Amino acid sequence: MKEKVEAVIAKIRPALQRDGGDVQLIEVTSDGIVKVRLVGACSHCPMSQMTLKSGIEATLKREIPEVKGVEQVS
Repeated sequence: MKEKVEAVIAKIRPALQRDGGDVQLIEVTSDGIVKVRLVGACSHCPMSQMTLKSGIEATLKREIPEVKGVEQVS
């Protein structure tokens, strides 16, 4: 499943990079939790939680039904 997650993140990444940020995949757990780190402008943006949940998590869940959630790690 990690390869599928990486492929979806690659689709999301250009939008984040246009705003000076990026996302790093840290881990995909056996129970479907994707752990990511927001970096660059995304790391301190006040909208980062919305980006994480409404953007990254929603896209991953839509494209990979096995994904149960996305968590940000520092």
